[in-house]
Amino acid sequence: PERLESSRNFCNKIWNASRFVMMNLGEDFEAGAGAARPDEGMLTLADRWILSRFARTVERLTDLLGRYDLGEAARTIYEFIWGEYCDWYIEIAKGRLYDESDAAGKAAAQWVLWHVLDGALKLLHPFMPFITEGIWQHLPHTGDSIMVSPWPTADAVLFDDAAEADMAVIMETVRVIRNVRAEFDVAPSRKVDAIFFA
Repeated sequence: PERLESSRNFCNKIWNASRFVMMNLGEDFEAGAGAARPDEGMLTLADRWILSRFARTVERLTDLLGRYDLGEAARTIYEFIWGEYCDWYIEIAKGRLYDESDAAGKAAAQWVLWHVLDGALKLLHPFMPFITEGIWQHLPHTGDSIMVSPWPTADAVLFDDAAEADMAVIMETVRVIRNVRAEFDVAPSRKVDAIFFA
């Protein structure tokens, strides 16, 4: 029962993340060849990080499936979608999506959100075919079905060790602050000053 509940929660997480992306793409967003990748200079640290993590996930998952290591493959895509894309990247991207003064930055965040979600759904499809097909049909896409769409390829150009290392420091810092807040029972709504000794 615990595993069923966990899988249900994962489905809810994917659905809510997908709804958020769809609500924030805009009516004029085009998928496929029409969705121009942003210039490198428009990509933030978080953009470069999630694109790098996605490329590594594609590489790892493709290898695991080729070796029929289905359990580890399922864990890999689960952790990427929930732990990296949903919990970190979507939250970071919100600032640019809601910033009406930076149209180019907003467009870059929209493209990254769409590109990674589209690819992640394709990676998840062998494990969860119904929800991935249902969501994909509502996303901007090219083709008739996710079933026959091309499998994502690991673009080595997107591998970015520096971005991953920098984001790891930021993520660990946030975790430490959250842990300290929890230890001292500080309400999430209360703002506190944080002092760093590096």
